Formats: sequence, C-alpha cells, structure tokens
Amino acid sequence: MIRNDEHFGFARYSDGELYILQNKELVLDKGLIQIGEQKQGGIYQPADFKHFDPKVHGVFLERLIEAYKHRQPNYYKGISCKCCVGEKDFQWQLDLHGGDDESLTWANLWVNGNYPLFVTHTLPILYSKDCVFVGHKDADISKLPFVVKDFRVGYNAFVNDYDKIEEIRQWIKENNITNHVFLFSASTFTNLAVYELFRDFPNNSYIDIGTCLTPMMNMPTHRGYLEAFWGYRGGQDIQKICVW
Repeated sequence: MIRNDEHFGFARYSDGELYILQNKELVLDKGLIQIGEQKQGGIYQPADFKHFDPKVHGVFLERLIEAYKHRQPNYYKGISCKCCVGEKDFQWQLDLHGGDDESLTWANLWVNGNYPLFVTHTLPILYSKDCVFVGHKDADISKLPFVVKDFRVGYNAFVNDYDKIEEIRQWIKENNITNHVFLFSASTFTNLAVYELFRDFPNNSYIDIGTCLTPMMNMPTHRGYLEAFWGYRGGQDIQKICVW
C-alpha cells in the first residue's frame, strides 16, 4: 500500500493503550510500571514516560475509545496478541471494538519477528516518498533523508500535547498536503492523531511506526527486538511471530 500510494491509517493499540481503554491508572517511568493498583520495577526510558489517571484524564479516554471504534476504509488498528496479554484481555479488545473485522491486526505488525522485514522491505520504500515525522522532541532525524517536515511532542504527549494535532491539521489544510506518508513515534498521542488526521485528510497515509526507527534517531534502543536485531545476537523477541 505504501509503495502504490494506496493511502491508509494504522495505529497500534498495544498493552499500554489496552490498560487505558480499561480505565486503569497507568504509569510508565524509568523505574516504575504501575497498572491499576499493581506496581513493579521497569526499564522504561525518560522518553517513554506516560501517566494516565482515570480521575483526571477521562476526556482522553473518551477520545481513545472513539478512535479505537472508528470504522473507515483502509483504517487499521493493531491490538495486543493473546500470547502477550492473555485470552481474556484479547477477547475484551474484540468486544470493545464491536467484534472482529478486516480493520484489526496485531500491534506488533512492524516489530518482533516482523522487524527484519520492516528494515529490508518497508523502510527502503520510504526513501521514494515524501514523509512527515511526528515524534519526540529529542529524536535526531538527520539520518532520515526522506523526512520533509517534522512535528515534535514531549512527554506524555497524548495529554500534554494534544493540541499538536490541530497544528498538524492546519498545516495539511493550508498547504494542501496530499500523497505524503506521516510516520508517528509518539506513544498514545499517535492513536489519537492517526484517527483524526486520516478521518479528515484521507489522501495521505498515517502510520504508527513505534520504536522501529529509534536506532537511526539517537534514541534509546532498549526494546528486546531492537537489541536482538542491531546487536546481532538474536533472542526470543526477534523470533516471535503472532498468528491471528
């Protein structure tokens, strides 16, 4: 679809988004993972910081549910697989969505066992496209020559930088932007942005690439699949293939 300029939107609803959709308090910090009442140590980096508080951020939950349930041709949502979150939460995702259909796929579409294919097959296509990067303010995109425009967000962007979606919307509208590929690496902000922008401007593609390009942007590469691939050491994550 990218190669043939068949425009689409794809957003990844991985475990973090799952817990937000379930209205559980979520904290991802350098030394802490909190899901509801459960707390444990974590390896998350500063750029990963996220805090969803059901008592404060209810409006963002409503927006995320709206984005998740939205139906539109070529609008895809990746959800968490059974082997990551278990059968119960997998089914919960289907029920909230209103059932299974062709708009659903896995959140790990680009990563784990699929990551080598992303690097060798998908990434080269981007060099022939006009791409827009939307991601963390500390990302260095000097090694991504296909990026013609960028928009930056900070920490906990789906709460703190939600107005950035309107800025992107105005740029698309004022400059009549079409046939561009928007690459998002902005956690839950991505889910809201992909939904709203593809809904309003379907003549571009809006793709959640997550952490796929972080090794090329001087950002932390602590994800297991990245360390396995770029460290030439293999491992369980890089071998993981999920089947619907």
